[in-house]
Amino acid sequence: MESRADADRLEDERWLVGLLHGDPAAFDGVFAAYRGRVFGYLARMTGRRDLAEDLTQEVFLRLAKAARGLRPDTRLRAWLFTVAHHVMVSHARAQQVTFALAAELAERPPAPGPTPFEAMAQSATQQRVERALGQLPVGHREVILLVAIEGLSAADAGAALGLTPEAVRQRLSRARAMLSPALDPDSQRSTS
Repeated sequence: MESRADADRLEDERWLVGLLHGDPAAFDGVFAAYRGRVFGYLARMTGRRDLAEDLTQEVFLRLAKAARGLRPDTRLRAWLFTVAHHVMVSHARAQQVTFALAAELAERPPAPGPTPFEAMAQSATQQRVERALGQLPVGHREVILLVAIEGLSAADAGAALGLTPEAVRQRLSRARAMLSPALDPDSQRSTS
């Protein structure tokens, strides 16, 4: 019996062959399968739905431009999240430059409110999870999202983030330890 992971890998391989040959249906398949996942990662990392939508578009524009030049052994999911990470980092750097150049014109940023996912979360558990994710340091949040949510291996997440697999595993362990108290409703009551 074929596992879900094996089925996903085979589908990615079929799409990759299509992308290498310029098949628009292959791009459409990758877009349909991964758009929501890439958007979710970017929305959680940036805390802004509008920015995540723009960055998601950029990721898929880069796929469209690079499709025929991908290596035949490319793992599409890992490639997409690597590009998403780089697009997000590039945007953050550009924002820093913009803020530095326009410091006297810039208004104070609004007080932090709920992230788009906190606002959409209906249950207390969902809100607790989203709040806890949002409070993690960026490096730890990235690792949790890529490994625990998106299912990337430590090696693939490490490649996306420029870390060794061991560093990913260490960050993942620390991130889980940081999340644990925030997600335990009993610990919330005892500290209140």
